[in-house]
Order: sequence, then structure tokens, then C-alpha cells
Amino acid sequence: MPASLARLRDLVPSRARVIIDNDFSGDPDGLLQLAHHLLSPSVDIRAVIGSHLRPGDPFDPSEVTADNAAREALDVVTRLGLDGRVPVVPGSNVGLADRATPIRSAATDAIIAEAMRDDTDLPLYLAFGAGLTELASAWLLEPRIADRLTLVWIGGPEHRGLAVAPPGSVGPEYNLNIDLIAGQVVFGDSGIPIWQIPRNAYRQTLLSTAELITRIGQAGSLGEHLERAITRVSTMAGRHGILLGETYICGDSPLVLLTALQSAFEADPSSSDYVVRPTPSFDDEGGYIEAAGVRDMRVYTRLDVRLMFDDLFAKLDLFAATER
Repeated sequence: MPASLARLRDLVPSRARVIIDNDFSGDPDGLLQLAHHLLSPSVDIRAVIGSHLRPGDPFDPSEVTADNAAREALDVVTRLGLDGRVPVVPGSNVGLADRATPIRSAATDAIIAEAMRDDTDLPLYLAFGAGLTELASAWLLEPRIADRLTLVWIGGPEHRGLAVAPPGSVGPEYNLNIDLIAGQVVFGDSGIPIWQIPRNAYRQTLLSTAELITRIGQAGSLGEHLERAITRVSTMAGRHGILLGETYICGDSPLVLLTALQSAFEADPSSSDYVVRPTPSFDDEGGYIEAAGVRDMRVYTRLDVRLMFDDLFAKLDLFAATER
């Protein structure tokens, strides 16, 4: 291992635990987030969960999207030489049927087991970049986990007074719509602490195609794999008359920013901005239902994309050096 990557790991011990959950057979921005998280020594990745998409999603219209997601995640884990060291498990291939009935899986068992540990004081973050099925099910199976973790979630629409929906948007926000019932459970029923990165915030994470080619695609075989996974989407969309321009929303990457790239002293994601609001629930159309007397949550409004992307580029370069 080149001294630069070894030195990074020697200098930075883990100070938080993270469980990653994402729809890795869907939008490939999740693969970028996964690689970045796994290259970040300040977080101990305790499990990677492959979660499902909505039925008929164009990215993966199969009926086994969680299984496929776990397979895609394992490929990245293997490329990083971490197979056998970082557990990868699939979640449920379907969403919740109602707000009272959990779906038990290897993923829910992993969440519960990690949350209920009493042999570590390291905080536990659940970094979710898609639907909330596995967390909702885990809480329904073991409600005590609510006091033992923090959810960092990419998803949900804009909050009134903070931002407006993007032009042309219709229906529920994409990640919430994967399992709206699970969103109602986690936000409205559980007491789980939430750091939310809603749509207006995650849409700030624009990476240009030129950056993808020069800063990611040229960073060894892993970078090339990630760049091609993302640029392939633009090519496929173009065949259907959808022009994506020259940027891509890497909307899952804030999961790394808010967990791994916290401040040195008084650890917190101090370079990004948030407001504190009472935690709402969701109605059946995916809109917020405000309520009084509920727990507060963080709603992130501005993300430090400079730190997030420059750190990604640097870590990919450090890992690419191991291949030389």
C-alpha cells in the first residue's frame, strides 16, 4: 500500500459507526457514495444494505431489486479489497403493506444488532439514500433502537418557507415514493432522530461531465468503473430524447459529507447549514403533515459540495495509486 493511503488511515481512527442502505441497482450515484464512504477511515462501515426500488423503476424493472442492489454493492466492496470484511446484505424486495407490519430480513437484523450493542460508545448513523423500508421494519421489530442511532436520509420534498419544488416535478419525491408507508412510520410513528437532506438540498450536488471524466474516470480502475456507470445514464437517456446536459446530481454523496467529514473538534457537519424543525409525517400523496409537540429534526438547506467532492477526488486518487 503506498505510504499516502496508509498514512491517511494511520492518522484518522474511526470515531463513528455507519450502516449504509441504498438502491444500488438504481441511480448509480449510490455507487459513488458507497465507494467514498468505504474510503473514509473516520467511519466504521458496519454493514451495507441493498434496498429495493419502486416496482417498474426504469433503472431496474425486475422484481428482485434489493437482491440486485446487494450484488452491485458487493462489486464495489470487492473492487476496494474489502470483501469478507464489510458485510453486504439485501433488504426486502418490496415495501411495507401497512404501518404495523414489519418485513424481517437480514438487513433489519443487522440494524437491530448494531443498534443494540453495548460494547461501544461510538455514535451510530444510518446513512439511507433511498427508501426507508428496512429502518421502518427494524423499528417495528425493536422500538428501542430509536434512542440508539441517528438517521441521515436523502429524501422528501421541499419544506414550506425553505424552498420550492423544481420545475416540472409531479407526485411524491423519488426516494419517499419508493416506500411512502415506511416514511410515515419513521417520521410520524417512531421517535428516531432524523437529519434530512430534502430534494432542494440534494439537488445542489452537481458534478460536471468534465469532472466525471477527468477527476473520477482517470482515477484508476475503480474511478473508471464509477464514471462509466454514471455517464451511461446520460447516454441511455439521450436515446429516449431526454437530454441531461453536462451535470449529474450526485445526490447520495451528502451521506458521506454529514457522517465522515465532520469537524475536528465538537464533531458535527459544521461546514453545511441546517434548520431545526418539528418532525412532520407524510400524507398519502407524499406531502408533509405538520404536528405540534413532536421531536425536532435537522433539515439541511446548504451542503458543502466543495469539501465533499474534493475529498472524493483525493481519496480516489489515493486508492488509484495502490494499483500502480
